[in-house]
Amino acid sequence: MSDIAIVGAGAWGTALAIQAARAGRSVLLWARDPARLASRENPRLPGHRLPESIRVTGDLPSAPLVLLVVPLQHMRAVAALLPPGGPLVVCAKGVESGSRRLPLEVLADIQPGRPAAVLSGPNFAHEVAAGLPAATVAAATEAPVREAVAAALGTPAFRIYGNDDPIGAQVGGAAKNVVAIAAGAVIGAGLGENARAALVTRGLAELARLAVALGGRADTVAGLSGLGDLLLTCTGPSSRNYSLGFALGRGEQLAHVLGRRASVTEGVATAPALLTRAEEVGAELPVCAVVAGIVTGRLTVQQAMELLLSRPRKDE
Repeated sequence: MSDIAIVGAGAWGTALAIQAARAGRSVLLWARDPARLASRENPRLPGHRLPESIRVTGDLPSAPLVLLVVPLQHMRAVAALLPPGGPLVVCAKGVESGSRRLPLEVLADIQPGRPAAVLSGPNFAHEVAAGLPAATVAAATEAPVREAVAAALGTPAFRIYGNDDPIGAQVGGAAKNVVAIAAGAVIGAGLGENARAALVTRGLAELARLAVALGGRADTVAGLSGLGDLLLTCTGPSSRNYSLGFALGRGEQLAHVLGRRASVTEGVATAPALLTRAEEVGAELPVCAVVAGIVTGRLTVQQAMELLLSRPRKDE
């Protein structure tokens, strides 16, 4: 049996497989279409060949540690088919449409009692695959699960910090995608760096409010899985959510932008679900609210910015 199984062979799943091999693990990588990786190179992660210690399979695997690296909106269906095995580690970010559940809440529905963690941080897949320095968070309530993730994936250049607040880590990972759409729209619309800095800072306050309202901690949001991820996603042109917002800010239509993409832009589905979840617990998220309005077609970018700028003045 392989040391670690990775379910999902997109860019991030492939990068994590390469990182696990770099850490000395034998890896089983599940792909919906294994033939797509016959050349040992993923078209979604060009220039990074799979090491020989990675075995590609089309059968859903079992292993001492299983990483779920499929888009959150499809994770429920995939996880329901997984055979018994070790702890599950969610490597997707967002809120499930319809149920409005966070990733570990989805797993609790379909794999009750199975130990689980979330891996979340400021990590672009192509940089991790290249072995560039990076840090991330393994968040779980159980210390042995956090330690297992760190042991399986950690190397000197890929530093893994444990955290016992998976709620805060999940909120940070979900909401930063939504804020990144707004940040991209600000720059795309030509509103300037001052406006982006102000918006991202207020977005961070929203992340903290929601995390606390759901039972997490504000200090988690100030760490790698919150502020760190927010900084990367709201400033890096490689960010799918930021680049989508940028295109919207320049006047492109959402359907046209999404139609050109092979990968999922999680913030689009997350924004409305996150807003509804926040309303249920009484957390005010004005930045996330206008993004939800944009992606559902209720607001233009210009209307969204006017709403934010016309909010009543108050102390920070």
